Amino acid sequence: MGKTSSQTTYVAPLADGSYSINGVTKATTKRSGGTIKGNYNMNKYERALYDYAQKTLAEIVPNINTFSDNTMNNIQAQLNAYQNQGEQNINSMYAPLLYNLKNDIASRFGNLDNSMFLDNLNKIEYSRGNAIAQLAENILAKRNELINDELSNRYNLINLLSSIQGQSNSTAMSAITAALNLANSLKATNSVNSSPSSGFNLQSMLSLMNAFL
Repeated sequence: MGKTSSQTTYVAPLADGSYSINGVTKATTKRSGGTIKGNYNMNKYERALYDYAQKTLAEIVPNINTFSDNTMNNIQAQLNAYQNQGEQNINSMYAPLLYNLKNDIASRFGNLDNSMFLDNLNKIEYSRGNAIAQLAENILAKRNELINDELSNRYNLINLLSSIQGQSNSTAMSAITAALNLANSLKATNSVNSSPSSGFNLQSMLSLMNAFL
């Protein structure tokens, strides 16, 4: 019977990784069995911003198209102001016309009971009626504008908060990846240094580490 032999190749375990900025550890990686766990350390400002974004999104999204009584009252108040301003503009335009017409007819004919006065009065009233009808249409358009503005502001806020969350996640993943790459660089350094024929030295290791900082 022939003699058999087996050979086992040793593979160095993945080293734990750590990524720091200005001496503050931002991310770490650790191998536990066959799983690599990464952790990102938020400072208090990052956490406050992230928590605010998450909390606000949870409050806004379910009721994105629902307006509270306070919101509707605010919209109505703006509509009332818009209507009042429109009515003032109409009155300031047509009141002087009526006043001048009455004075002109009274001075010329002594009374207002004549066809010229009535014809001109009807023209003025017709124009004023059109202006009032146009104001009503403008008020409806203004209401739709205010509602659309409110919805637009809400969706813009959602996009902003989502961007904040996305940026936080991206920053965390970048830091964790840097920690993992540094760990892999250390593993590669140790593996090469264990070989007598290796030309890898301290300067090469520092170059690798600087590439991830």
